[in-house]
Amino acid sequence: MRNETSDALQVSGSLWLHRGASSLGGQARIALLEHIASHGSITAAAKAAGMSYKAAWDAVDAMNQLAGEPLVARSTGGRGGGGTRLTARGAKLVAAFRAVEAAQQQFLARVANDLEHFDEQWPVIARLGLQTSARNQLHGTITGIRRCGVNDEVTLTLPGGEAITASLTHHSAQSLGLATGGQAFALIKAPWIEVARGADLAGLPTANRLSGTVDAIADDAGQAEVILALPGGTRLAAVMPQETLTARGLTVGVGATAAFAAVSVIIGVMA
Repeated sequence: MRNETSDALQVSGSLWLHRGASSLGGQARIALLEHIASHGSITAAAKAAGMSYKAAWDAVDAMNQLAGEPLVARSTGGRGGGGTRLTARGAKLVAAFRAVEAAQQQFLARVANDLEHFDEQWPVIARLGLQTSARNQLHGTITGIRRCGVNDEVTLTLPGGEAITASLTHHSAQSLGLATGGQAFALIKAPWIEVARGADLAGLPTANRLSGTVDAIADDAGQAEVILALPGGTRLAAVMPQETLTARGLTVGVGATAAFAAVSVIIGVMA
C-alpha cells in the first residue's frame, strides 16, 4: 500500500472559460490571442504558439463563434498588406482572463499555506467516498502480519484501540501492499457478526471477540439489527433473527460481545 504521507500533497488548477457546455478557451487559446495582439499576424502568432496556421484559425473561429462577437479581426490590403488584430472585446477578454488567473493563483497560494492541514484531513475525506455493501466499514492501522501457510493473519487496530484479526491469502496481502504501520480498512457484513452474552458465546467464533454495550436495536419483519458500541467509540452492526435476539436476552444497555471469524473480515486499502 502506498503510504498516504509519503507524497507531499500539492494543489494546482487550470482556468477555463465556458459558455453553456462549450469551452471558450483556456491557457492555450488565451496565449494565442496574446500572440496575435503582439505579432499582428495569424501566421506569426500560430508559430509562436506552436500551432499550425489552420489550427490557429480554427481556434479563432471557435472563439469568435462562442463569444457571440468577434475577438479577432482580420484586415486585408493596404500598405502593410493587411494583418490580424484583437478587437476591443478580445483585448478585454484577455485582460479579464489574466486578472481571474492572478486571483486563482493567489487562492492556490493561500491553500498551499494550509497544506499541513490538508495532509492531515485529506486521507479521511478520501475514505468518506468509500461505498460498499458491507454495513461495517472500519478504518485502522496494521499492527501485525503473521504468515500461516498460504494465508496471512493480519491484525488491524482501530482508533479506539480494539484489534481485529483478518485472514487472507499471502498473495492477497502482497497484492494490497500490506505492511505493519500502514493504513487499511476492514469490511464486515452485519450477518457475519454474532452478538451474545455469557454462555451464549459458547461455540461462536473466537478469532474476533469485541465487548461493548448494546446501543440500539431495530426490528423489521422478524429480523433484528443490533448496534454494539465499543469502549473506543467504534460501533458494530449485527443482524440476527428476532427469536435469537430474545433468546440471548439482548436489550439496549446490556453488555454483550461481538464475535466473528477472521475469514469474515475483508481487508482493503485506498488506491
